Amino acid sequence: QVQLVESGGGSVQAGGSLRLSCAASGYTRSGYCMAWFRQAPGKEREGVAAVLTGGGSTYYANSVKARFTISQDNAKNTVYLQMSSLKPEDTAVYYCAADLRPAFFCTPDRSYNYWGQGTQVTVSS
Repeated sequence: QVQLVESGGGSVQAGGSLRLSCAASGYTRSGYCMAWFRQAPGKEREGVAAVLTGGGSTYYANSVKARFTISQDNAKNTVYLQMSSLKPEDTAVYYCAADLRPAFFCTPDRSYNYWGQGTQVTVSS
């Protein structure tokens, strides 16, 4: 059974940085998609970044491009989301998700069937 556990959320002032981690267990093969999503109160869930595990291709939503970086540590089966220049509108619960089907390129539009529990990110002005 695949499990995803996020960590690293918290509160930060605008302009600050946070790094989220998503540790995956129960599946060790590469070549599948991992993504970060976020959902703010009263808003729809938004896919912010995705990465092909074991590969190098990444995807970013326009709202976070040049501010967020998705990366991976294959040895630790962990995906990270480095968030910089944070804005109050980045405040949300952030979730990581996995789509274990083989892939060549990953976007949040795929069907992700494994999800973490979420971690709160709060950015104050």
